[in-house]
Amino acid sequence: MRGGSVASLGDIHVLVVDDNRQMRFLVRCLLRAGGISKVTEAETGAQAFDVMRAGTVDLIIVDWKMAPVDGLAFTHMVRRNHDSPNPYVPILMLTAHTETSRVTAARDAGVSGFIKKPISARLLFDRISNVLTDTRMFVRSAGFLGPDRRRAQDPHYAGPFRRESDKPEMLDVDDLRWSA
Repeated sequence: MRGGSVASLGDIHVLVVDDNRQMRFLVRCLLRAGGISKVTEAETGAQAFDVMRAGTVDLIIVDWKMAPVDGLAFTHMVRRNHDSPNPYVPILMLTAHTETSRVTAARDAGVSGFIKKPISARLLFDRISNVLTDTRMFVRSAGFLGPDRRRAQDPHYAGPFRRESDKPEMLDVDDLRWSA
């Protein structure tokens, strides 16, 4: 797991942020049934920040549709606020809204993954496993902090470089990326 050593699922602390009490209860029950016993609930983003300030949180599951601050704005706060207790914590967005524009907006806010409603135990634990074993580096730029959006480097990529760090130190004349 990024930034810590967790021996088993029973060792992680999950923060569930949702303004719907029944959904928090359902997620907590699913987590506990899967062996995760350290579950804290928060009804608002402000309460969630208080939980994060009080102790280590290993994973956040946040609903998109909340008030007064929605899950997207909460993710922005966790990733970008100067007083964020842990901008690198994995964040799973829980939502029934999975249109491409929303997935893109959440990705651009810095979420680590999605859990689509209706929620199932299998999907929940697949997503938890994915984010806790994710080896992508975090990228920080003027408008973004979150997991690198590129899931893998394609050694056969022949297009233009998009980041300064992608450019080789020296041009190799045999490098296919530079051939016309």
